[in-house]
Amino acid sequence: MPDAYQPAPTGKATASFSILKDGVAAYPVAWSDTAGPHNVLSAISVFDRDCGSVHVQEKNEVAFRPFGLDIPDDLAGVCQKLKQLLVAEEAQLSAARHPVFATPTWNPTTDVGKILSTLAYNTDLATLETLGEMTAQEGLRLARLREDLQKNPVEAAAAQRLVADDVRRLILALGGYAVTYSDEALLKLKSLADIARETRAAATAAADKAFGGLSVSGVGGTTWRALWEAARRYAEHTAYPRKAFPHSEHEVCVLCHQPLTAEAKGRLQDFESFIKADAEAQATAAEAAFTSALSSLKKSKLDIRVIGSMRRRLAAQTPDVSRAVLRFLASADLRRRQCLARLSTEMQLTLASFASSPKQQLQAIETAAQDYASQLDDAAQEVGRAKLIKERDGLADRDAVSALMDNVRKEVARLGTLRIVRRCADDMTTNAITKLGNDIADNVITPKMRDQFQSEIVSLAAEKVRVEIVRSGGQYGSPNYQVRLFANPKAKVHSVLSEGEQTCVALAAFLAELATASHKLTLVFDDPVTSLDHRWRDKVAERLVKECKQRQNIVFTHDMVFVNDLHDKAARHGARAKLVSLSRGPSGTGIVADGLPWQHASLKDRIDKLEKDGRAARALYDANDEEQHRNL
Repeated sequence: MPDAYQPAPTGKATASFSILKDGVAAYPVAWSDTAGPHNVLSAISVFDRDCGSVHVQEKNEVAFRPFGLDIPDDLAGVCQKLKQLLVAEEAQLSAARHPVFATPTWNPTTDVGKILSTLAYNTDLATLETLGEMTAQEGLRLARLREDLQKNPVEAAAAQRLVADDVRRLILALGGYAVTYSDEALLKLKSLADIARETRAAATAAADKAFGGLSVSGVGGTTWRALWEAARRYAEHTAYPRKAFPHSEHEVCVLCHQPLTAEAKGRLQDFESFIKADAEAQATAAEAAFTSALSSLKKSKLDIRVIGSMRRRLAAQTPDVSRAVLRFLASADLRRRQCLARLSTEMQLTLASFASSPKQQLQAIETAAQDYASQLDDAAQEVGRAKLIKERDGLADRDAVSALMDNVRKEVARLGTLRIVRRCADDMTTNAITKLGNDIADNVITPKMRDQFQSEIVSLAAEKVRVEIVRSGGQYGSPNYQVRLFANPKAKVHSVLSEGEQTCVALAAFLAELATASHKLTLVFDDPVTSLDHRWRDKVAERLVKECKQRQNIVFTHDMVFVNDLHDKAARHGARAKLVSLSRGPSGTGIVADGLPWQHASLKDRIDKLEKDGRAARALYDANDEEQHRNL
């Protein structure tokens, strides 16, 4: 402490404490006057007037506890700190919630909305991801619903029925192509071509046989027959109407317009007979059948323009069906070309396979369009429209899943972490710790404190002070104790007991606390016998000397009788004692000297001190240190 009569020193007070632990010198403790308590020196217990009043007038918290009893207190403190950290982390996690979950963009009644509106740490996102996998048809359905729900439902229904009609016409067209270019139809055409060619060859052979001697070749051939038939038509319709061709009465040839001789007329009759012969008739019939079939085939030539608009719509809405239609048409056209290429040859007709018919897919589209038209008709009514709106919302929420999934995964992770943090925060409650500490206090500390206090008060005041120490609350295993009168527990102890009795009670409580101490650190007493008469001073001295067997005691006092009692009892009990005096002199305050102050020292000690000072003065004189010699 600085000298109150001198300017305050600069800097902080410091000291070095030499310590014996179990009789062995320990590393010195360096101390400075800082705000925090020293982990070793703070365990030194001090008893003074203020400490005494606390024991007597107020509830007092136990200062010493058995080894391990500080664990509940420390554990409770750790729990409180952890809970503060957890609460702060919970606040951060709560603030990290994505805004989309605060103001949802989905409909809570859809399948997607139900999942997103009830997201939890353990939500299975596989179902949500599956819902987010939309087909192309579902995407088109969503676009159609969005568009049609903005229209007049009657007009939208009419548009869908037009679509269904177009698809039906396409189905019919493809069905016609399937029949026209079937294996049966094309093989039959090839057969007719082969028959026509074969019968014509037979007729040509017959003509060669009949007219082989003519000067002009080719009679009976295809070109000649065309010429003959032209001459027939000219004769019957223009030159000689209503007369058979050729007629014997004809005088002029219908081809060269030259007069006919008898030989020429006979040759014309032979030509006509040949034409009417069986071989020629068969050839002509076969060629007519083939020509008719070929004409039908050519008339049914594939025309992509007929289905162009419908196919383009299919390409936009159902591209797979559109491709199937094109493949079917391409295969049909290939079969047509293969057939035409083989008709004039004797080669066998081999046809490519027909592509799969898209009839079923097209029928499904037609049915869907008709059904949707019926739904749009219903949409003119409130119930039907609500049904379509529900379907649209469901598809719209599914369509939005892919864009939401990253935030959804983060939200599930956040909720999982938040759940863990909250559960940890719940685990930081100190009820169980308090119960454990109270159980230990009730079953371990309180009995020991009560018994020890009674022992202490009896040794200090005998039967003159009838008080007890009882537990009165506390927390986390740090119980509070209070001194009460046996006769009247409600009475204020400091109002009933004298000052000296209060000092004895406070000292007994102070010493009782030491019964629970897990160490033997020093006790400091500052005038512990204030207001005590000589009989109680003697008992206090006896008790302090007895405590010296357990630990070092430092006693500050102005009472020389009490000092004498302590010194005598220490000598009697074999306790080591050391007397140190503090005084103020010319050189300042806080002067430490071994032994008693001069005015209380024995005659022998005074003479010894004078002799030592005389020798010291002589040494200063011999050293010519006049100033120090004069002071001494």
